[in-house]
Amino acid sequence: MQSSTSADWFAEKAIDGNRGLQQLYTGCSSTLNETNPWWRLDLRDVYRVSEVVITNRKECCAERINGAEIRIGNSLENNGTNNPICAVIPDIPAGESNNYSCYRLEGRYVIIHIPGDWKILTLCEVEVYGYLAENLAVAGTAIQSSTSADWFAEKAIDRGLQQLYTGCSSTIPENNPWWRLDLHHIYRVSKVVITNRKDCCAERINGAEIRIGNSLENNGTNNPICAVIPAIPAGESYSYSCDGMEGRYVNLIIPGDMKTLTLCEVKIYGEGPFLKRSFIKLMFHSSKDLTDSTMRESILKQLGSALADRGFTDLTLTWSQTPKQEVMQNVKAGKSRCDTRK
Repeated sequence: MQSSTSADWFAEKAIDGNRGLQQLYTGCSSTLNETNPWWRLDLRDVYRVSEVVITNRKECCAERINGAEIRIGNSLENNGTNNPICAVIPDIPAGESNNYSCYRLEGRYVIIHIPGDWKILTLCEVEVYGYLAENLAVAGTAIQSSTSADWFAEKAIDRGLQQLYTGCSSTIPENNPWWRLDLHHIYRVSKVVITNRKDCCAERINGAEIRIGNSLENNGTNNPICAVIPAIPAGESYSYSCDGMEGRYVNLIIPGDMKTLTLCEVKIYGEGPFLKRSFIKLMFHSSKDLTDSTMRESILKQLGSALADRGFTDLTLTWSQTPKQEVMQNVKAGKSRCDTRK
């Protein structure tokens, strides 16, 4: 689509596969003469864009493309012209095609925009190259604090093909309702895309928090905040940047009394998985000999069980080195005590 249309120079003519073999009045898009004209392509999913190729008109007015910005992202704010810049076009000779590298900028929308007063944006072909960014959510496992009828948690990661009564998750009205996605591995999350319900009650998403982390304490709602959702119009999808926050769990929670959390699609984009390794130095006061391998394995099982009770699962625990033993005599009691250190 584009900000305006001059005669029959429709927006879709810039993606008709014709680099301008028959440009004059037939093969190009064009806006009217206006302030800040723009043209936008909806890729319908999030892609990592490697390159954009722009073909300029050839019969006249080649200089009109000068200063045009190529922007890529997931936001429709200000008609998408606030998204990150891939490139600024200094000029393109009449009838020629220039390539612009976007270094895998990630987004659903590709916007061509000319800032300034009384500008005309004409595009005779726009080609976009890249690959589909992986939606991490589809391989995850979803649960929620409660379930209303058959609005199950996993319906929020089914790509939202049919929303009304079939394609959304929902809790019952309750205090602090939450929905959680287990990605099964640790990822660095770049963005979360939320689709709101479209049949009614769009305001129910207002104030929802997106949290990302590795803790299941308080059902994961204590993890760091990526974003707070002020509002999402009915049936629309909004993107929230998380700047590489690291975590296995993605939580949505609406704080407050008697709230209902409904989600018609949640998409997660990022990098990974990553193996997180931690080294812990411990000192045990025990009468047991931890230089014995059987006793060491028993200690690891006890430690693993204690961590699982606190929400830390899928851990592999190993000794980085064999414990060293110190035996100290308690002369007054007449008994020895083992102070075993790792």
